[in-house]
Amino acid sequence: MKRNFNIHFAKQLSLWIIVMSFLGCENNINDLKPASYSTNPEVFIDGFSSGLIYAAFSSTVVTAFQVDKSVTYNNTSASMRYDVPNVNDASGSYAGGAYFTAVGRDLSSYNALTFWAKASQAEAIGVVGFGIDLGENKYPASLSNLQLSTVWKKYIVPIPDASKLKIEKGMFYISAGPDANGNGYSFWVDEVKFENLGTIVQQQATINNGLNTTVTSFNGVSVTVAGLSSTFNMPNGYNQAVTTSPNYFTFSSSNPAVATVNELGVVTTVGAGSAIITASLAGVAAKGSLTIQSLGAFTAAPTPTKLAANVISLYSNAYTNVPVEYYNGYWAPYQTTQSADFNVNGDTVLNYTNFNFVGIQFSKPTINATAMTFLHVDLYIPNTLVPGSNFSIQVVDFGADGVYGGGNDTSHTLTYTSPKLVSKSWISFDIPFSSLTGLTSRAHLAQIIFSGTTISNIYTDNVFLYHN
Repeated sequence: MKRNFNIHFAKQLSLWIIVMSFLGCENNINDLKPASYSTNPEVFIDGFSSGLIYAAFSSTVVTAFQVDKSVTYNNTSASMRYDVPNVNDASGSYAGGAYFTAVGRDLSSYNALTFWAKASQAEAIGVVGFGIDLGENKYPASLSNLQLSTVWKKYIVPIPDASKLKIEKGMFYISAGPDANGNGYSFWVDEVKFENLGTIVQQQATINNGLNTTVTSFNGVSVTVAGLSSTFNMPNGYNQAVTTSPNYFTFSSSNPAVATVNELGVVTTVGAGSAIITASLAGVAAKGSLTIQSLGAFTAAPTPTKLAANVISLYSNAYTNVPVEYYNGYWAPYQTTQSADFNVNGDTVLNYTNFNFVGIQFSKPTINATAMTFLHVDLYIPNTLVPGSNFSIQVVDFGADGVYGGGNDTSHTLTYTSPKLVSKSWISFDIPFSSLTGLTSRAHLAQIIFSGTTISNIYTDNVFLYHN
């Protein structure tokens, strides 16, 4: 019977293909129309809209979300409820997820996502927006630290450029963690939909946080334009900043022979010279720019030659690095240093800009360096040195308690000036631990601190301890 069925099915299928082919010959190509997509603006109105899919984010409490029929806005039939866990909840650290469709919708006629919300206590929600579809996630836009109160209030997430959302799948997403004391709470969201509000006016889009900055670069270095947002004047008269995907922007380079930029704002240096990266959103120039000053071909730091068995590496592509908490310790308000690390031909270099001091910390666990005899650091100063410039390296041991400020910390600082310091060339420091007389122990090493005077930018590579 199975054999006969298959033969019959094959005959029927062949006949269907012939019929379809015949009908296709009757169609005029000029009569074909582009596929249309639903313009349904509803996400959650008394329940999920047609075709909506929910997926909890990783590390969330999966059961944190539920449909609530008892607490609703304006006596509607149901709302979306989120029970945020406390900080000690073993099942997850926060609540949230994405709501998306398998088939995209045409949202180009709307200019905002709106919803009503309230919470069991006044609280800030980490992030809420649209554009996350667990696929390309091409056009997300969101609000951060959204302030909820204990009464229902309408919230608006403006769309940066609605013309982009002709086939959008990401309808809504939200994420919230415990309060400042680590306690959990509940909040509700209702009447989630896209609207066309005539009272929203786009004020200004920004890249690079609206700043005009200059960075030194080399051939092959890629950096991503950050600090993207768009600001809208809202119905209440206030300006609202929206975190905006790079796909909403159109990026351009003033000199593609020096630096190119793609649709995601990834800037790649390709030649020597200067190029200014700018952008526009919906045809309007964005505030801020990134100027690339390329020095051309990059000279890498000297390749380390020490045997791996004799090395404890903090930062080097040549060795396996031990656990490091951070390479840029922010000790506000005194530190001005920022990170602009870059990768050239597979080698990542630590780049510290606006440099005054910076800490590399590795206290979890600390390092027992009693068998090591030297500290090695490679340094590159890309800008011209001015008279009086100096560079210091401080090594810190946290003592047996392994914590900073425990009363048993010891350290020693070495300061270098010219002729040891030179610009536009790698400098290798091989510092004998025997010269660090203030470091009375190195059984619990935890920090290396770099500081400098009138040195605005440094590159660092190959930071490791070794013995001969």
